[in-house]
Amino acid sequence: MTTTETGTFDEASLVRRAKQGDSSAYSELVSKYERKVFRLAKNITQNDEDAEDVLQDAFLKAYEHLDDFQEQSKFYTWLVRIAVNEALMRLRKRKTDRTVPLDEPVDTGEETVVREIAVWEDDPEQRYGKTELRGILDESILSLKPAFRTVFQLRDIEELSTEETAELLGLSVPAVKSRLLRARLQLRERLTRFFKRKGDDVFAYL
Repeated sequence: MTTTETGTFDEASLVRRAKQGDSSAYSELVSKYERKVFRLAKNITQNDEDAEDVLQDAFLKAYEHLDDFQEQSKFYTWLVRIAVNEALMRLRKRKTDRTVPLDEPVDTGEETVVREIAVWEDDPEQRYGKTELRGILDESILSLKPAFRTVFQLRDIEELSTEETAELLGLSVPAVKSRLLRARLQLRERLTRFFKRKGDDVFAYL
Protein backbone atom coordinates (compact mmCIF):
# COMPACT_ATOMS: atom_id res chain seq x y z
CA MET A 1 0.00 0.00 0.00
CA THR A 2 1.25 3.46 -0.87
CA THR A 3 2.55 5.34 2.16
CA THR A 4 4.52 8.50 2.81
CA GLU A 5 7.97 8.55 4.38
CA THR A 6 6.31 8.74 7.78
CA GLY A 7 4.32 5.58 7.04
CA THR A 8 0.92 7.25 6.66
CA PHE A 9 -1.58 6.44 3.92
CA ASP A 10 -0.98 8.72 0.91
CA GLU A 11 -4.44 9.16 -0.61
CA ALA A 12 -3.50 12.04 -2.93
CA SER A 13 -0.66 10.08 -4.53
CA LEU A 14 -2.91 7.08 -5.15
CA VAL A 15 -5.57 9.29 -6.73
CA ARG A 16 -3.01 10.88 -9.08
CA ARG A 17 -1.70 7.45 -10.09
CA ALA A 18 -5.24 6.12 -10.60
CA LYS A 19 -6.02 9.09 -12.85
CA GLN A 20 -3.00 8.16 -14.94
CA GLY A 21 -4.43 4.69 -15.48
CA ASP A 22 -2.77 2.77 -12.64
CA SER A 23 -5.45 0.24 -11.70
CA SER A 24 -3.44 -1.06 -8.76
CA ALA A 25 -3.53 2.41 -7.18
CA TYR A 26 -7.32 2.47 -7.43
CA SER A 27 -7.44 -1.04 -5.96
CA GLU A 28 -5.54 0.30 -2.94
CA LEU A 29 -8.14 3.05 -2.53
CA VAL A 30 -10.89 0.43 -2.70
CA SER A 31 -9.14 -1.72 -0.09
CA LYS A 32 -8.72 1.29 2.19
CA TYR A 33 -12.32 2.48 2.10
CA GLU A 34 -14.58 -0.43 1.12
CA ARG A 35 -15.45 -1.41 4.71
CA LYS A 36 -16.30 2.18 5.67
CA VAL A 37 -18.43 2.65 2.54
CA PHE A 38 -20.24 -0.62 3.18
CA ARG A 39 -20.99 0.42 6.77
CA LEU A 40 -22.28 3.78 5.53
CA ALA A 41 -24.47 2.14 2.89
CA LYS A 42 -25.88 -0.40 5.35
CA ASN A 43 -26.73 2.31 7.87
CA ILE A 44 -28.78 4.04 5.17
CA THR A 45 -30.38 1.05 3.45
CA GLN A 46 -30.50 -1.31 6.47
CA ASN A 47 -29.96 -4.19 4.10
CA ASP A 48 -26.76 -6.17 3.41
CA GLU A 49 -27.64 -6.91 -0.21
CA ASP A 50 -28.47 -3.29 -1.00
CA ALA A 51 -25.37 -2.12 0.85
CA GLU A 52 -23.20 -4.44 -1.24
CA ASP A 53 -24.80 -3.12 -4.44
CA VAL A 54 -24.25 0.46 -3.29
CA LEU A 55 -20.62 -0.36 -2.52
CA GLN A 56 -20.01 -1.77 -5.99
CA ASP A 57 -21.91 1.00 -7.79
CA ALA A 58 -20.19 3.77 -5.83
CA PHE A 59 -16.66 2.55 -6.54
CA LEU A 60 -17.51 1.87 -10.18
CA LYS A 61 -19.04 5.32 -10.67
CA ALA A 62 -16.12 6.98 -8.89
CA TYR A 63 -13.68 5.16 -11.18
CA GLU A 64 -15.64 6.11 -14.31
CA HIS A 65 -15.69 9.77 -13.27
CA LEU A 66 -12.26 9.95 -11.70
CA ASP A 67 -11.16 12.65 -14.15
CA ASP A 68 -14.03 14.83 -12.86
CA PHE A 69 -12.63 14.75 -9.33
CA GLN A 70 -10.99 18.16 -8.87
CA GLU A 71 -9.10 17.19 -5.69
CA GLN A 72 -10.44 20.23 -3.84
CA SER A 73 -11.59 17.88 -1.08
CA LYS A 74 -10.45 14.46 0.06
CA PHE A 75 -11.17 11.57 -2.29
CA TYR A 76 -13.00 9.81 0.52
CA THR A 77 -15.34 12.80 0.99
CA TRP A 78 -16.12 12.74 -2.74
CA LEU A 79 -16.65 8.97 -2.61
CA VAL A 80 -19.02 9.33 0.36
CA ARG A 81 -21.18 11.74 -1.63
CA ILE A 82 -21.43 9.24 -4.47
CA ALA A 83 -22.24 6.38 -2.08
CA VAL A 84 -24.92 8.36 -0.26
CA ASN A 85 -26.59 9.31 -3.54
CA GLU A 86 -26.55 5.66 -4.63
CA ALA A 87 -28.01 4.54 -1.28
CA LEU A 88 -30.75 7.17 -1.34
CA MET A 89 -31.71 6.25 -4.91
CA ARG A 90 -31.96 2.62 -3.86
CA LEU A 91 -34.21 3.60 -0.95
CA ARG A 92 -36.50 5.58 -3.23
CA LYS A 93 -36.75 2.65 -5.62
CA ARG A 94 -37.64 0.29 -2.81
CA LYS A 95 -40.38 2.54 -1.45
CA THR A 96 -40.85 0.25 1.53
CA ASP A 97 -39.79 2.70 4.22
CA ARG A 98 -42.86 4.13 5.97
CA THR A 99 -40.94 6.40 8.33
CA VAL A 100 -39.99 10.06 7.88
CA PRO A 101 -38.98 10.79 4.24
CA LEU A 102 -35.49 12.19 3.80
CA ASP A 103 -36.80 15.34 2.12
CA GLU A 104 -39.61 16.07 4.59
CA PRO A 105 -39.23 19.45 6.37
CA VAL A 106 -38.42 19.28 10.06
CA ASP A 107 -40.32 21.42 12.54
CA THR A 108 -37.74 23.45 14.45
CA GLY A 109 -40.31 25.38 16.49
CA GLU A 110 -41.35 24.94 20.10
CA GLU A 111 -41.57 21.17 20.03
CA THR A 112 -40.99 19.60 23.43
CA VAL A 113 -38.90 16.45 23.32
CA VAL A 114 -39.03 14.40 26.48
CA ARG A 115 -35.80 12.48 26.99
CA GLU A 116 -34.52 10.23 29.71
CA ILE A 117 -30.95 11.45 30.05
CA ALA A 118 -29.47 9.60 32.99
CA VAL A 119 -25.94 9.77 34.35
CA TRP A 120 -24.01 6.53 33.88
CA GLU A 121 -22.58 5.60 37.26
CA ASP A 122 -19.62 3.84 35.70
CA ASP A 123 -17.78 3.99 32.42
CA PRO A 124 -19.34 1.55 29.90
CA GLU A 125 -15.85 0.84 28.55
CA GLN A 126 -14.99 -0.65 31.93
CA ARG A 127 -17.73 -3.25 31.49
CA TYR A 128 -17.73 -3.80 27.74
CA GLY A 129 -15.01 -4.48 25.19
CA LYS A 130 -14.56 -2.12 22.27
CA THR A 131 -15.99 -4.66 19.82
CA GLU A 132 -19.14 -5.11 21.91
CA LEU A 133 -19.53 -1.34 22.32
CA ARG A 134 -19.20 -0.91 18.55
CA GLY A 135 -21.98 -3.45 18.05
CA ILE A 136 -24.22 -1.73 20.59
CA LEU A 137 -23.66 1.64 18.94
CA ASP A 138 -24.25 0.24 15.43
CA GLU A 139 -27.53 -1.32 16.54
CA SER A 140 -28.62 1.96 18.13
CA ILE A 141 -27.76 3.93 14.98
CA LEU A 142 -29.73 1.49 12.82
CA SER A 143 -32.77 1.99 15.06
CA LEU A 144 -32.94 5.70 14.17
CA LYS A 145 -35.42 6.90 11.57
CA PRO A 146 -33.74 7.29 8.15
CA ALA A 147 -33.99 11.09 8.22
CA PHE A 148 -32.01 11.25 11.46
CA ARG A 149 -29.75 8.26 10.82
CA THR A 150 -28.40 9.63 7.53
CA VAL A 151 -27.60 13.05 8.97
CA PHE A 152 -25.90 11.49 12.00
CA GLN A 153 -23.90 9.16 9.78
CA LEU A 154 -22.63 11.97 7.56
CA ARG A 155 -21.92 14.52 10.30
CA ASP A 156 -20.68 12.48 13.25
CA ILE A 157 -19.24 9.38 11.60
CA GLU A 158 -18.08 10.53 8.17
CA GLU A 159 -17.31 14.00 9.60
CA LEU A 160 -18.75 16.00 6.72
CA SER A 161 -19.49 19.64 7.51
CA THR A 162 -23.04 20.82 8.17
CA GLU A 163 -22.99 22.68 4.86
CA GLU A 164 -21.76 19.61 2.92
CA THR A 165 -24.42 17.45 4.54
CA ALA A 166 -27.15 19.98 3.75
CA GLU A 167 -26.05 20.21 0.10
CA LEU A 168 -25.81 16.45 -0.28
CA LEU A 169 -29.27 15.76 1.15
CA GLY A 170 -30.98 18.81 -0.32
CA LEU A 171 -31.79 20.21 3.12
CA SER A 172 -31.36 23.59 4.76
CA VAL A 173 -28.56 24.04 7.29
CA PRO A 174 -31.09 24.56 10.16
CA ALA A 175 -32.83 21.31 9.18
CA VAL A 176 -29.53 19.42 9.30
CA LYS A 177 -28.74 20.88 12.72
CA SER A 178 -32.20 19.99 14.00
CA ARG A 179 -32.03 16.41 12.75
CA LEU A 180 -28.52 15.96 14.11
CA LEU A 181 -29.59 17.19 17.53
CA ARG A 182 -32.60 14.88 17.61
CA ALA A 183 -30.48 11.94 16.42
CA ARG A 184 -27.95 12.55 19.19
CA LEU A 185 -30.69 12.84 21.79
CA GLN A 186 -32.35 9.64 20.64
CA LEU A 187 -29.04 7.79 20.64
CA ARG A 188 -28.21 9.09 24.09
CA GLU A 189 -31.62 7.98 25.34
CA ARG A 190 -31.31 4.48 23.87
CA LEU A 191 -27.77 3.98 25.13
CA THR A 192 -28.66 5.33 28.56
CA ARG A 193 -31.57 2.89 28.84
CA PHE A 194 -29.40 0.02 27.60
CA PHE A 195 -26.57 0.54 30.04
CA LYS A 196 -28.95 1.36 32.88
CA ARG A 197 -30.85 -1.87 32.25
CA LYS A 198 -27.66 -3.89 31.95
CA GLY A 199 -26.34 -2.28 35.09
CA ASP A 200 -29.49 -3.19 37.00
CA ASP A 201 -29.16 -6.79 35.82
CA VAL A 202 -25.53 -6.97 36.87
CA PHE A 203 -26.04 -5.47 40.30
CA ALA A 204 -29.00 -7.78 40.95
CA TYR A 205 -26.64 -10.71 41.08
CA LEU A 206 -24.02 -9.13 43.33
